[in-house]
Amino acid sequence: MNSLSDWTLRPATAADVEIIADLKADVMRADLERLGRYDDERVRRRLRDGFSTRYTSIVLVDGVFAGSVTVRPAEQGGRWLEHFYLDRRLQGRGLGTAVLRHILAEADAEGVPVRLDVLQGSAARRLYERHGFVLEHEDPIDVYLVRPAAGADTVPAVDQQERSAP
Repeated sequence: MNSLSDWTLRPATAADVEIIADLKADVMRADLERLGRYDDERVRRRLRDGFSTRYTSIVLVDGVFAGSVTVRPAEQGGRWLEHFYLDRRLQGRGLGTAVLRHILAEADAEGVPVRLDVLQGSAARRLYERHGFVLEHEDPIDVYLVRPAAGADTVPAVDQQERSAP
């Protein structure tokens, strides 16, 4: 990847579910093993169970599959960002930042917050915090972050019971 202009998003199709499940198993393995929670079949099943072509996009670099991202309506309003996985060979080169900026620009245009969760100790948390995400709450496994709507002065409080598991 020579420049960020080489990436695009396309809508996911049902045929994409297995390549995304494989990617998730690969990129999440180290963090899940560190937490004592890696189970190859469970990781893939959770992706399959929550997969939606309606809300998922495929990240392409030079026309080749490079990752995925899902942006759903959040129960609390705004958007829920999940299944954001990039091929490890492309990580650390600005692609995640470019895709995230695109998603946040769309949310800002609508004036809505974006929520997500990351695993405790995940390096991805730093990416999100650099883009304005702040801690909403956490548990022993997950850290829940929110990026307030553009121009919002406060972070809305959300009861943990209100949010359904991704």
